[in-house]
Amino acid sequence: MTETIRPTFHGFEQIPLREYAERAYLDYSMYVVLDRALPFLGDGLKPVQRRIIYSMSELGLNAAAKPKKSARTVGDVIGKYHPHGDSACYEALVLMAQPFSYRYPLIDGQGNFGSSDDPKSFAAMRYTESKLTPIAEVLLGELGQGTVDWVPNFDGTLEEPSWMPARLPHLLLNGTTGIAVGMATDVPPHNLNEIVSACVRLLDDPDATVADLCEHVRGPDYPTTAEIITAPDELRAMYEQGTGSVRARATWQKENGNFVVTALPYQVSPSKVIEQIAAQMRAKKLPWLEDIRDESDHANPVRVVLVPRSNRVDAEQLMGHLFATTDLEKSYRVNLNVIGLDGKPAVKNLRTLLDEWLVFRTDTVARRLKHRQEKVERRLHLLEGLLVAFLNLDEVIRIIRTEDEPKPALIARFGLSEEQADYILETRLRQLARLEEMKIRGEQGELAKELERIIATLGSKARLKKLVKDELLADARKFGDARMSPLVQRDAAHAIDETELVPSEPMTVVLSEKGWIRAAKGHDIDAAGLSYREGDRLLAAVRSRSTWQVAFIDSQGRSYSTAVHTLPSARGNGEPLTGRFSPAAGASFQALASGDNDSRFVLASSHGYGFVTRFENLTGRNKAGKAMLNLTPNARVLQPAALANPETDRIVAVTSAGHLLAIPAAELPELDKGKGNKLIDIPKAKLATERVVAIAAVSPGQTLQVRSGQRTMSLSFKDLEEYLGARATRGGLLPRGWQKVDALDVE
Repeated sequence: MTETIRPTFHGFEQIPLREYAERAYLDYSMYVVLDRALPFLGDGLKPVQRRIIYSMSELGLNAAAKPKKSARTVGDVIGKYHPHGDSACYEALVLMAQPFSYRYPLIDGQGNFGSSDDPKSFAAMRYTESKLTPIAEVLLGELGQGTVDWVPNFDGTLEEPSWMPARLPHLLLNGTTGIAVGMATDVPPHNLNEIVSACVRLLDDPDATVADLCEHVRGPDYPTTAEIITAPDELRAMYEQGTGSVRARATWQKENGNFVVTALPYQVSPSKVIEQIAAQMRAKKLPWLEDIRDESDHANPVRVVLVPRSNRVDAEQLMGHLFATTDLEKSYRVNLNVIGLDGKPAVKNLRTLLDEWLVFRTDTVARRLKHRQEKVERRLHLLEGLLVAFLNLDEVIRIIRTEDEPKPALIARFGLSEEQADYILETRLRQLARLEEMKIRGEQGELAKELERIIATLGSKARLKKLVKDELLADARKFGDARMSPLVQRDAAHAIDETELVPSEPMTVVLSEKGWIRAAKGHDIDAAGLSYREGDRLLAAVRSRSTWQVAFIDSQGRSYSTAVHTLPSARGNGEPLTGRFSPAAGASFQALASGDNDSRFVLASSHGYGFVTRFENLTGRNKAGKAMLNLTPNARVLQPAALANPETDRIVAVTSAGHLLAIPAAELPELDKGKGNKLIDIPKAKLATERVVAIAAVSPGQTLQVRSGQRTMSLSFKDLEEYLGARATRGGLLPRGWQKVDALDVE
């Protein structure tokens, strides 16, 4: 029987899905970290930035050249080195050209490259032109001098540099931000002169601490004249740990009675700040401001004018409030997380960053010198052979004319190397003139001296360090500038309490039966005479002030509060309270009260239970309210009564059957919340038909007004002695004809 041979398949690997997913995710993570999001310490560039700069240099777009369309550059970048989206590549190019985004722009853009108000409002790449700026020379100047490693591009047809041979610590000059997988970087920009000064200090004193370096690097230097207000000790701690934050604050000045903002923090849009301030003005949270104008133009990139309501407005207090509540003051995260010389990402402090960069720079200079040494030695070798040919010119010419293979003959006759023989054979006849001997010997002498200097420098760490230092100082003289962001110590900004911003004015808060609220100026308001929506009418009105809060109690005994000055005007119908609060389904608003936090109120239910509480207990920020008054089944919340003095006042309660009881206020407990104690007795048999209509608190010298229909009976404080009794008793019966009480008022 013939055995069946099963074919075996090759060319694939079987691995568990978990292992494959883990390997694929790790590969992706490493790619994002090392090849996209984090910068390399040596040149401070991400791969896309490096490829843009290199492509522009290959296109001849240096600072002295004529600019070319940005689309040309982007096409070269994504076609040759960076196979990603053109829009992302162009955005990276634009960012390096924006003077408000980069402290030292690497690209000189012509056309619309966005504005500080809207950095992404730049024109399409087919409309703009670009070239490199002069400072890009510090990244590219030594590129062709053996200073970098070259790697194949994505398709292996070209080579690109692994890094740029930066002559300055570009990472700290322009800073960078990036989000990788599981890590991020936020390196702020710095001043070139300060960074170079710190590098020189570290070269001269290798034991210098971060505190020593902070004598030179005083803090970040953003491309804006807004102030950095972070304290020096906090900045030093940030540089010591490699993480922290920096606070920047807008600068402003008084001008013709107005407050003019002249500089904004880094990457803050004037239009956004204006919108933030305008929103506060619309919400009546900035009554001190009359108007806000944006007068920014080409001459004044930032000019935001704040117009105060009067010249009595405290400018410092108002600006402090705006610093605390808008982007006029902003905090920036700092995380010095970069790819070091070992190829691994790590958070580094200032000393480690500069120390590693100086190692990188020293190695780059050494590679440049070795490259030059090789070129000089080769040139000297060729000149030596050329001089031999010149001194034996007739013989050389004879060999070239007569020999079929002149190269071996020259090598054999004069002991030349193949390279020397090739060079002699390629030399033009006119170079063999009489003066050439002097030129050859002169060049040999100059090259010999240069070679001697190179060998001496490479052989001495001190000389190599001095060369690095001299080159740093030369670049600082050429490209350095003054600090843009002043370092100023300021006190922390504080938002002004709303009650401080609002003028204290008498107000009357009006609540309708259907839960619509409004506020009228003054206390002499006929609340019942106001216009109401169809089918609606007055429920209650309280006297208040614009700086106070007003509290509302719903049919479930929950309390809600809001500021009086935020209520709509009584000229209209107001607004529904359900727009501000979120009561439970079926709940309705039944009472309101207003006062300062220490004011005391009597809270009671229609079943005759109540207690005294401070107004502060009625307030809170929860839209769903807070439990305040515990109600027995079918009980209703009564309008709270303001209590002036718990020691001398009397609390009055009246029932629908005409029973009125006055008790000393001290007999009622003061609680934060709850059901309270019984105020007046209503027999259980009568609970279905009798209820407490109203309560009041009467002080000595005041008069209680008992309202029944259109009639009013006045009872003085002394008259109340007739109805004075112990708490939880039945009280006295009002005269016949006054037993149907509608309300109690105190005058």
